[in-house]
Amino acid sequence: MSTVHMSTVVFVTVVRHHASDAELALAPVNGEALLTHTVRGLLALPDLDLVVVAAPERCAHLFSAALSSIGKHSSLDRHSSFDKRCRIVPGPSLKHAFDTVAKEIAENPVILVHDALRAFTPADTVRAVANAVRAGSPFVVPVLPMADTVKVTNAAKVITGTEDRAYLRTAQTPLGFTRETFLSYADKPSLDGAHTIAGHPDAMRVTTSFEQKLAEAIAVAGKEDVL
Repeated sequence: MSTVHMSTVVFVTVVRHHASDAELALAPVNGEALLTHTVRGLLALPDLDLVVVAAPERCAHLFSAALSSIGKHSSLDRHSSFDKRCRIVPGPSLKHAFDTVAKEIAENPVILVHDALRAFTPADTVRAVANAVRAGSPFVVPVLPMADTVKVTNAAKVITGTEDRAYLRTAQTPLGFTRETFLSYADKPSLDGAHTIAGHPDAMRVTTSFEQKLAEAIAVAGKEDVL
């Protein structure tokens, strides 16, 4: 039996700014975990061949439980079934998750890396990142302009200047890669050298109670084209 190689693959992971980020992915929003919203939205995009959830080992069973409702009550069509298009890979790193599914991935794939806490990233943003890689950009990051005034302080906590925010951006996900740039990123994460495209305010990381309230509002609004 021949192997079907996936040409567009997204890895859902917890960007470890804090040790509790994995647990935050399980925080309830409108009755479901953030992670559930994230993965359901990705699976709703037919041009994504495979969704790989890189689960921290300590939370793997909880991640599986959070996603079980997608498989049981999926409204996806038969070509987009949960079992065919989603893998949960417990392990210590993004590279481990890649190695686990590497044989299923095409030779020249588009690889996306998406933060599990950015559950309401618009589908159009995901498509734009993937399309930018397909168009020839080897490394792509969605960004937003910096809206706040950014001050520079010294060791004594005294303001010494103001950054020119014309060149400042806040980075979002999904990140987009070729195979080569993905493997480099997985070995040593850095956004240096990435091509940028427009992000979206809905693609916020949901980590605070205020952000959770915003996420609840987005979910309750019933937007159909979000992650």
